[in-house]
Amino acid sequence: MRPVYRDEPCRTALNRVRKMSFKWSLNPYMGCVHRCTFCFVRAFELLADRPSDARYGTSIRVKTNIVEVLRRELARKSWKREQVVVGTATDPYQPAEGHYRLTRRAISALGEARTPIGIITRGPLIVRDVDVLAEASRHAKVGVTFSIPTLDPEIWRRTEPGTAPPRQRLRAIRALIDAGIDASVGMAPILPGLSDDPAKMADVVRAARDAGATSVWTNVLYLRPGTREHFLENLARDWPDLLPLYERLYDRRAYVAKETLEPVRRKVRELADQHGLADRRRRPVKPPPEPATEQLPLTAFLQAPGVPPA
Repeated sequence: MRPVYRDEPCRTALNRVRKMSFKWSLNPYMGCVHRCTFCFVRAFELLADRPSDARYGTSIRVKTNIVEVLRRELARKSWKREQVVVGTATDPYQPAEGHYRLTRRAISALGEARTPIGIITRGPLIVRDVDVLAEASRHAKVGVTFSIPTLDPEIWRRTEPGTAPPRQRLRAIRALIDAGIDASVGMAPILPGLSDDPAKMADVVRAARDAGATSVWTNVLYLRPGTREHFLENLARDWPDLLPLYERLYDRRAYVAKETLEPVRRKVRELADQHGLADRRRRPVKPPPEPATEQLPLTAFLQAPGVPPA
């Protein structure tokens, strides 16, 4: 089903975040055509009385005025230039960005305001914005995290149906690193019984190293109401033998127990040490070149569906 795009102007651009390592987030879009079965945003959609099931991702709300609102907020004397993370409740580089370019313009505004930027994405479309990312990084710290929980083609295809293949994301990391932009890998969420296999995790860490990623981190799936129902429905369809495992691990809880979580985190830390990624975290990324890096062609990076018409 082709997604529907709806203009939805916003009153505020920056969202206050609590109980996280950063204090502010920015989401140019709401809803996401990636339609990942495990997406935690489905839980918030349920709370807002919006579809969290298979209909999620078929309607994308576009904050058409977000850049203008953002510039006003950044100009306030009270703004302390604290880090802003882009893409906490949607992917800022989902295909809609190819048309609306809100993320690109927001990065420019944040850079001009000397505000540190973090970006979380699964979208190789980000390579188009190497120039504005490099420019912003001359004024404040810029870091990009690519979500790559697995390289397994079947797991990727069934759980991240609207995303670009993981190998394309790795090529995008290399392009960012070559342009002097800090890029890391988030192996999240790890799916018990599927992507928690040590060999599969090692594949991701090695690929992250080869792409030049500066670090890698991980977390295990959590299932809140809204996400839980949709994910388990898809699990029953694709891997029915795993249902008893998930019923046990997530019995009346959204998070796995520590005895399930910690071995996964420990293994990824060991793999990062083994493959030299831990050392990279302590090394500065080379500074961006002067002048701003020329925009890169997208043909080597993109096969993602759903760009809205111009």
